[in-house]
Amino acid sequence: MGLSAAPARAADKPKTTLSADDALARLQAGNATFTETPALCAARLGEQRAQLTTYQAPWATILSCADSRVPPELLFGGLGLGELFVARNAGHLADMATLGTIEYGSAVLGVPLIVVLGHESCGAVAAACEVVQKNTQFPGFIGPLVEAIVPAARAVVGRSGDFLDNAVRENARRTAQAIVTRSKLVAEAVAQGKVRVVAAHYDLDSGRVEFL
Repeated sequence: MGLSAAPARAADKPKTTLSADDALARLQAGNATFTETPALCAARLGEQRAQLTTYQAPWATILSCADSRVPPELLFGGLGLGELFVARNAGHLADMATLGTIEYGSAVLGVPLIVVLGHESCGAVAAACEVVQKNTQFPGFIGPLVEAIVPAARAVVGRSGDFLDNAVRENARRTAQAIVTRSKLVAEAVAQGKVRVVAAHYDLDSGRVEFL
């Protein structure tokens, strides 16, 4: 993927053999386990830690909200160490640091699937909806963060259904698209069929993940 400066130690280590479709199917199966038989999600962390001291070979990158109720490793079936490459921030935004993280996962670690995971009742998206509806101003660095989500909220004004839920889904879709349009490395990998980027929505009530 043209990353000539990739760290040699990471680039030379074993990578996942899963395709993007395989990875997506594994996430779907894991989420089914999480919602239907959560007792099966216990991980053998000690054994895994010993096996992964010299390398990692994650098979999916998850960009999710920082919300404490949305831990990707748990809601995708109690996945253990070394399986998911995770980036989190309020509102699951594709800022510069996050894009660099995603590119590292794809270009260096060989991750075939990138998932942007929005969730029910997202506070950051709710704040953007409040900006649209009430012109609310938020202090500090929260303001610019929320402003980045406002276009997604404005795009769904008047759409049938719940305003916040529609905005969450729209924001996830827009972030997924932004990853491809802003990152040449990811765009090249997508064009070559090496990487797939999808948006998803997590329901706090049911625990289910819907891929959009």
